This record gives sequence, structure tokens and C-alpha cells, in this order.
Amino acid sequence: MDEQKWGTKCPRPLRRRSLPRSPAASGPAPSGAEPPEAGSALRPGVMDCRSRCLSIFDYKTEKFVIAKNKKVGLLYRLLQLGVLGYLLGWVFLVKKGYQAVDTTIQSSVITKVKGVAFTNTSELKEHLWDVADYVIPSQGENVFFVVTHMIVTPHQRQTTCAESPHVPGARCSQDSDCSKGEAADTGNGVMTGKCLLGGGNGSGTCEIFAWCPVEKPTKPTKPLLGKAEDFTVYIKNSICFPKFNFSKTNVLHSENPNFLKFCRFSSKTPYCPVFRLGTIVSYTGNDFRKMAMEGGVIGIEIEWNCDLDQAPSACRPHYSFRRLDKFTEPSATAGYNFRFAKYYHDVDGVEFRTLMKVYGIRFDVLVSGKGAFFCDFVLLYLIKKSHFYRDKKYEQIRMSSQKFLSRHLVNGEQDSGHTAGQGPSGPANRS
Repeated sequence: MDEQKWGTKCPRPLRRRSLPRSPAASGPAPSGAEPPEAGSALRPGVMDCRSRCLSIFDYKTEKFVIAKNKKVGLLYRLLQLGVLGYLLGWVFLVKKGYQAVDTTIQSSVITKVKGVAFTNTSELKEHLWDVADYVIPSQGENVFFVVTHMIVTPHQRQTTCAESPHVPGARCSQDSDCSKGEAADTGNGVMTGKCLLGGGNGSGTCEIFAWCPVEKPTKPTKPLLGKAEDFTVYIKNSICFPKFNFSKTNVLHSENPNFLKFCRFSSKTPYCPVFRLGTIVSYTGNDFRKMAMEGGVIGIEIEWNCDLDQAPSACRPHYSFRRLDKFTEPSATAGYNFRFAKYYHDVDGVEFRTLMKVYGIRFDVLVSGKGAFFCDFVLLYLIKKSHFYRDKKYEQIRMSSQKFLSRHLVNGEQDSGHTAGQGPSGPANRS
């Protein structure tokens, strides 16, 4: 009954599985059949290459969708206002991006040290020190050295004497310990091959041929030229920004001829370039007496950051002071010293010398800066008289068949048509 109501499912017909036929058994193609098209026989990779080549002739255009959503529109406008505020507030107002900047500063430095000191020592007796004695070099450059302490070894002659016991490798107990003709790495002369015993303990030092007597490594308790703290240095700095043809000096123009003789640099007188040496050292956070004993290097930086849109008097130097040879405590490399000698001849014509190991402070004057001026974009397009500035900046020149200039400007004035560089006014000057 159910079968009559719903019916029975028909069985699926069996598929006949054909076996592959050989070309000979298949026989020739029917005479009425057409060969396949050439395009249908191309591989997929060839089709992709062909479509890509033809795609270069396609035209593409953008489609804009306007979203009527207040939140999205508000966020979009806020982002625009943020970018605009960054450009106007930070780039233009704070960083002054509307200005052209010249960092190629040309500078010259002249230094002069003043001061005298009197000393009385066993080596030099009574001695008056002036600028020619304690300033090296004496001509005054951007780097100068002031002597503050000295170890003097007078009357040295070339002969034989005992090497200093403080030199490594100089101690000996017999002659074989001293190699003839050789010198210790930090020695004062050449060994003669003899061991000079002394002290009664069976040890001594090697004999050397050198400038004798050798220098004694003494360590005094106070600097020889402690008065150098009150010496003064006059630093004259002239700068130029060639891009804007602007020049300035750190010396205040004054009709008082004694201005530089009595003024001293301070925050109230920034245009007085006369500095007290003790004050310079104190600016670096060091004590002059301690620094005078071991020496040191101080950098005096003069920085010129000039906004040339303002009056020239607003372009002022800014000074900073820093110790350059000492960064951590303690430092084995801190200090500054070197040796030099003064040579003489006695009545017999024999040469002798006075050796001096000098300690002092080297001052390096470093100059840096930049000049900023209203950029050409503003002058060319934004001011009312921009056409006047464009006419002065851009010169119109037309060449004739005889290669003459129909219009030639010399220092801003129109010439009468002479060839460039051959007119009655001579060659044009570059501003």
C-alpha cells in the first residue's frame, strides 16, 4: 500500500565504461568534423600573459563614496585641523619653517692674554712672568695655552749619569742587567752597559748617556703661577653668513676708548669679550688651584643663532664653557702638560740647556651658529609688493643674432646693451 501511495524509486542505469582506443582502431575522423580553434589549444599561462599585455590599454578611474555619517565626518575634519595646526603652530611659528637658514658660518678668532706674576724659586731665583713667558703660542689664535705650573731642571749637559729609579727597567744589580746601546721605553737616555750601585743594598740604576742631570719627578703642593687666576683674555670673534651677506662681531661698538680696558664679561655685559681666567674655570664647575696643578683643557663655545628678520642688534653671541679633558672621577687621563727647553752656550762653546715641564690650561675657542631670514616664497608670492621683488630677483635676458644682450643689469641698473662683462661699467659684481 505504501508503495502504491508513494511509488518506488527507479534504479540508476549502469554506466558503460569505455576502454581507451588506439589511434589505429579509432580510425580517421569523420569527414564532416571541423578542427578545433587555435585559441582553444593555448595553455592557461599563455592566456594570462596575453591578458596582462592587453590590460595596459585599460582605463581606470576612482570611485568616491560619500558617507553620510556625522561621527566619521567629524573625525575626518579633526584630523585635517590637527595637520593644519601642526603646520601653522609648530612648523611655521615655533620652528619658523618660513625662513631660509644658513649654517655655513665663516668665523675668525683673535685672542690676547694680559697679566703679570712674580716668583722666587731655587731653580729660577727671582723671576717676573709676562705674556711672552707663559702664553703659547704668542700670536693669539683660537687655541692658546696659559702656563700655571712648571718643573725646572737647569744646566743640563750631554754626558753620563744615573738613570732615574722611577723609570721601569732602569734598576740593576750588575752590569749585565744594562744592555749597552739600548734605552728603556720611558727612559731619558741610552745605556752605557754599566750598573751604578748605590745605597749599600746591592742595587742601583743603569748608567746612561743623556742630558744630565735627569728630570726629578717632584710633586709640589701649590702651583707656580697661582696668580694666573686673575689674568684676563680678550677674545675677538667676527662672523659672517655669506648666504645673506650679514656680518657681526662680539665687540660692542663704543666711542669710549677705555671700554675694553675696564669692562669684564658678565650676564649684564655680554658684549664685553674680556674674560677672567678664574671665572672661566669656575663656569666649568672646577677649582682653578687644583686645575692649575695638573693642567686641563677648556672649551669656550661661542654660538650665534640669529633671526635676521629682527634688528641686527638682536643677533648676539651666547657663551658656554666646558672642561674637555675630564669626564669622570677619578680620571687617569685628566690634565695637560708638555716639555720644552731653552738652549745656551758657555764660555767654552759647550751647549747646555734648561728643561721645563710645564702644566697649564689650554683654551679652545669653538664657534658655531646659523642665520635665518624670510624665505623667498613669502617675498615672491605673499607680500603686497611681491612683483617688485620678483623683478629684482629674476632678470630677463634676450639674445640677439649678434649675441648681444638687449637688457643687462649691473648692480640693479639697466645697461645700454653691452656684452656681458665688456660694458663701460666693467663686469657685474655678485651680491
